[in-house]
Amino acid sequence: MSALVEFAMFPTDQTESKSAFVARVLDIVDRSGLPYQLTPMGTIIEAETVSEIFALIEKAYADLEQDCNRIYSVVKIDYRKGPIGRLTKKKVSVEEKLGRKLNG
Repeated sequence: MSALVEFAMFPTDQTESKSAFVARVLDIVDRSGLPYQLTPMGTIIEAETVSEIFALIEKAYADLEQDCNRIYSVVKIDYRKGPIGRLTKKKVSVEEKLGRKLNG
């Protein structure tokens, strides 16, 4: 099985800049050992099950709850039977169809 989950999480009751809080969340994601990709609008994580990623998201909430009173998050899930590796394979598939590498 393959779960691709894109999520964004940040406090709404803190400073205008959210990068310090995003960095805390990304530290948790990075230490998980799961493959991920940081984008300007969120983070995409891949795992064999959705529950693995939800456990990671819960850890991120627990971290931000320590000093944030209001936390906003968005979660998108693509769950599919089949092997993991779609995080990179999706881009390669599109590039093959175009016959060229993409910039992004």
